[in-house]
Amino acid sequence: MTTPILATKLYLPPTRPKFVARPRLIQRMNEGLQRKLTLISAPAGFGKSTLASEWVKVCGRPAGWLLLDEGENDPTRFLVYLVAALRTITTKTGPASFGTEVLGLLESPQPAPTELIVTVLINEIAAILESFILVLDDYHVIVGEQANRGLAFLLEHLPPQMHLVITTREDPNLPLARLRVRNQLTELRAADLRFTSTEAAAFLNSVMGLSLTEEHVSALEVRTEGWIAGLQLAALSMQGRSDTASFIHSFTGSHRFVMDYLVEEVLHQQPESIQTFLLNTSILDRLCGPLCDAVLYGDANRPAAASGQEILGYIEQANLFLVPLDNERHWYRYHHLFADLLRQRLYQRAALSQDEEPLIALLHIRASRWHEENGSTADAVRHALAADDFERVARLAELAWPGMDGQFQSVAWMAWVQALPDELVRARPVLCVAYAWAFLNAGEMEAGAARLRDAERWMGSSRPGPERAVLPMVVVDEAQFQTLPASIATAWAYIAQALGDIPGSMSHAQRALDLLPEDDYLRRGPAAGLLGLAQWASGDLEEAYQTLARAMAAFEWIGSVVFALSGTYGMGDIRVAQGRLRDAIQVYLRAKELADRQGEPAPPGTADIYLGLSEIYREQGNLEAARQQMARSEELGEKAALADWPYRLRRAQAQAKVDEGDLDGALVLLDEAARLYYPTPIPDLRPIGALKAQVWALVIVSAKLA
Repeated sequence: MTTPILATKLYLPPTRPKFVARPRLIQRMNEGLQRKLTLISAPAGFGKSTLASEWVKVCGRPAGWLLLDEGENDPTRFLVYLVAALRTITTKTGPASFGTEVLGLLESPQPAPTELIVTVLINEIAAILESFILVLDDYHVIVGEQANRGLAFLLEHLPPQMHLVITTREDPNLPLARLRVRNQLTELRAADLRFTSTEAAAFLNSVMGLSLTEEHVSALEVRTEGWIAGLQLAALSMQGRSDTASFIHSFTGSHRFVMDYLVEEVLHQQPESIQTFLLNTSILDRLCGPLCDAVLYGDANRPAAASGQEILGYIEQANLFLVPLDNERHWYRYHHLFADLLRQRLYQRAALSQDEEPLIALLHIRASRWHEENGSTADAVRHALAADDFERVARLAELAWPGMDGQFQSVAWMAWVQALPDELVRARPVLCVAYAWAFLNAGEMEAGAARLRDAERWMGSSRPGPERAVLPMVVVDEAQFQTLPASIATAWAYIAQALGDIPGSMSHAQRALDLLPEDDYLRRGPAAGLLGLAQWASGDLEEAYQTLARAMAAFEWIGSVVFALSGTYGMGDIRVAQGRLRDAIQVYLRAKELADRQGEPAPPGTADIYLGLSEIYREQGNLEAARQQMARSEELGEKAALADWPYRLRRAQAQAKVDEGDLDGALVLLDEAARLYYPTPIPDLRPIGALKAQVWALVIVSAKLA
């Protein structure tokens, strides 16, 4: 499954009819093109995004744009959007298939480590012929460790044709000090972005249409310290005034008081209907006409007045801090600072309201309903959380789980349910099991087990535990509920295997298979895979082989070629362990036929086939054939490989070095393999420690013979 892409996040902000040219900053950014990163870091209202967008339009290089939001703290979503932004460039400057392998890794049943995925992305970027720029706008919303770590790795190994620009309100969690020391960083801070007196005069008089004297401009520039948003708010308040001098004289105080004052001045200059529109829609991160109508009027008929789309057009024309997000003028957002001001005023008004239903909660619920009806579950949940409507959040999360789990977005999903009261979660067995799987995906076995026990209390299980919750059982997704016993059993098998309880894993996996219909290949696949791995670990090699073969055949039957190829290496290893090398070769050759039928590019898992064949030929003593298969595996590379291929490749290369008598080279490769290793459910029958011990033994023998 693919993650839906919100196209407006990839749009370069439209050119403003009038803007203040800033050649000194453009020049600095041009000079920074020889470095890796340009960082534009300053508080809200300093024109960071405007500067970046205007520079992109004149710098002479292709550029991509990504407007970030909190959702990109999920590492999978962050990488999906990163690929989408790069694709807006590579449609003209790179291969049409750009990002395909990265997206394939993100959609695999066991997502690869972030560093490995970013490595694949870097290799694809390196194939782009033309120099280009990527702008990450509003990076301050990214606080997730994995997303930051992935971008840091990208920066460390950035191909020379790519230049990265970050706009942010606060310094990101990236290795800025190291980049600074290496002269790989260009920085523009608040002190750089402040308007000079000349720029302030051009802005106030040419852009905002005032006729201020040099003295008045200088006074405003000093009082605002060149803060662009402050100048804009001041200019809006002065439009139509005749007492300019007295206004400027009274325009003093800290930013907080200035903002409070300007909200009153700007808002009070507008009709009551526009004030209400601005305040009530300030809860929205993005606005469009139908959404605004839904928030303002709910299910009631809209009054015979201007529509939301018409009002948005008026607000944009009045220069009231409305930023278009597309060229069609359909989606907008308020300037971040202005939105903060509007929300502050809305909260003040709501606090004085005597309405039985809290105004702000009502607005958020209306927004949540609209987003749900229009297919934006994440926004629907966000607004429901803002309204403290936990029942609604629970319902949306339960329905969203299958799709998000299939897209490996359990991190984002868990952020929703972690905000829910425990009693409410425990009353929903389907939600409990989904919660358990989210914990297991994060490696939190104990927490996952606790949620499984919560679900089992509703399933008539004899497993001990506290009494049922006071709330009655709630089931939203009946289809998930019907398969819950099998899902619970599969989860227990996962936990048992992770904890080394092989008999327990086998028992639970078999129970899951017994509960599922024979034709439910999608759900039987994971259970069968776990059973086969447990059988393998327990030494029942033939039964493990047959179980894995059936699971892989089921994946092939439903058209999941990558999953079908994923078990090939394990099946081949089992045949090798049995001493049936010819049968192992046949396993790989059958898999090769399946991969070849897919055409180009080769699907993930193909490189693993050639690597497996190489190892078998080496066991047979056919070193020339082994070298040929190894070379083909290396030629295909990580783009056509499963996640742990780099580790296994180094291990195989080390064994080849032993055959050549290069023991030092073998040890170097084994050290590299150890660095790349990470645990998987597949038993590790040739641990690096044992292989290194064998090599050291050969080293000692060689030394004695010498």
